[in-house]
Amino acid sequence: MVITKKGSRPNRQPGGDSLHKLDYRFIDELRSVPVSMELEDNRTYLKELFKDGSDFVIREFQLEQSVKALLVFIDGMAKTDLVNEAMKSLMTLEGGEKFIDNISASVLPVSQLQPADNYGDLLLGVLGGDTALFVEKNNKALLMGIRGAEKRSIAEPETEAVIRGPREGFTEALRTNTSMLRRKLKTPHLKMKSLTIGRESNTSVVVTYLEDIAAPSVVDEVIGRLQKINIDAVLETGYIEELIQDSAYSPFPQIQYTERPDTVAAALLQGRVGIIVDGTPFVMLVPFVFVEILQASEDYYERFQIATLIRWLRYLFLFLSLLTPALYVAITTFHQDLLPTTLLLSVAAAREAIPFPAVIEALIMEVTFEALREAGIRLPKTIGSAVSILGALVVGQAAVQAGIVSAPMVIVVSITGIASFTIPRFNGAIAVRMLRFPILIVASIFGMYGILIMLMLILGHLASLRSFGVPYLSPIGPLSSGDLKDVAIRAPWWAMAKRPAFFPVQDGLRMSKDLPQEIMEQSGQRGKSVDHPSAEEEKL
Repeated sequence: MVITKKGSRPNRQPGGDSLHKLDYRFIDELRSVPVSMELEDNRTYLKELFKDGSDFVIREFQLEQSVKALLVFIDGMAKTDLVNEAMKSLMTLEGGEKFIDNISASVLPVSQLQPADNYGDLLLGVLGGDTALFVEKNNKALLMGIRGAEKRSIAEPETEAVIRGPREGFTEALRTNTSMLRRKLKTPHLKMKSLTIGRESNTSVVVTYLEDIAAPSVVDEVIGRLQKINIDAVLETGYIEELIQDSAYSPFPQIQYTERPDTVAAALLQGRVGIIVDGTPFVMLVPFVFVEILQASEDYYERFQIATLIRWLRYLFLFLSLLTPALYVAITTFHQDLLPTTLLLSVAAAREAIPFPAVIEALIMEVTFEALREAGIRLPKTIGSAVSILGALVVGQAAVQAGIVSAPMVIVVSITGIASFTIPRFNGAIAVRMLRFPILIVASIFGMYGILIMLMLILGHLASLRSFGVPYLSPIGPLSSGDLKDVAIRAPWWAMAKRPAFFPVQDGLRMSKDLPQEIMEQSGQRGKSVDHPSAEEEKL
């Protein structure tokens, strides 16, 4: 084997292996570079590849009867104690075994073993935390799955806290996340297809779905879009989201992300597809429709009556978050006759000393509130909430006393801010926050007519969106009457026996209605199957 550096002219040695090139750009190019039969060539090539890599470790040792071998791993990504145990087993090997295939079958105390005959696959494994074994006179290496990189422990998701429901959330470790999902869905139908995206990062991505439920066309579309991504690195799901979503210029999210394994499991049971990315606790789910912005996992853990009432509250506060500042500006500027006389006089008295028009007043308060919200997120947790609350109180009170804004405007902005926090999906709340400003400006020019025009434009835009082929306003537009049981209301579980029809699925039946029908036929606890005391026995 001959090693050539960039700019040099390679020469093939008589009887030698294929050339090892160091002028590669990405690891995929090294799949054409085979592992050499000569151990010294492999050692020299690896040292050249990882030159100035202080965390790269090459451990030279000998098997029985002086057979030379190498162990190669990244310090901090492999479990050192297991590496030592594997090396001990190899050094005490009896019989002078020196063939990789025989060693992997009978010697190593490691459950995950994978041969690699080229440097592309070899480096992906080593850089991912595997330990590579080279043995003299073998044209392949053995990747041992003894990874031991530090990772965050499983904790409750901070962005999707619930009162009732599981308290576990995804972490940054890919296999931890897939195992958490396996515990929720113990079925061989749960499929997990692995991909590698990013020319420099070589990020591991897993596409997960239920084979007996998800439509093959949707799965193929998701995998096809992912395979077409050509980018240098993927560090978070946001990279992939912007590349595969149907409409990149829309403020509305067409892909859901979550930290909760139960949310992912419920989505897969609907026929949707999950995308798990190594290095982030957020899992993406597709397709995604607008009504799911106002749905939370806790809706399905509480009784359906309270879940329905909470959903009505969310829909109300969605409109308040979007329209309250615009309505205030439109009414106080153009439509004062819509207010009762007493209230109109109170608002006029409060605004008498304000030097700015209502729209400037609203913009000042909205921008200030957004800044305080951002400051509360970026500051340390111990002081972030206190600073944001005190800042809002102090700034609001000082602005009113200084005559910059009126007291009704502070109330309006406060209601708007509280309303935006009731939206369960953070990316959906962001869209509402962004649209609030153009609606406010148009309302200051055209009044209520401007608000109606903006609402029609937004509705038309929503009707034009698709998420992996599914209309974004489903099941309202196009109408799917059977799926309205889980939109404005949350029907009882026994009433939602079928999966959503607007998602393409192979099996539309979710559950059987035998038990609810049996209970109803037996009149519940007064039924024939339960022994009840007689009137005489109750008196005793």
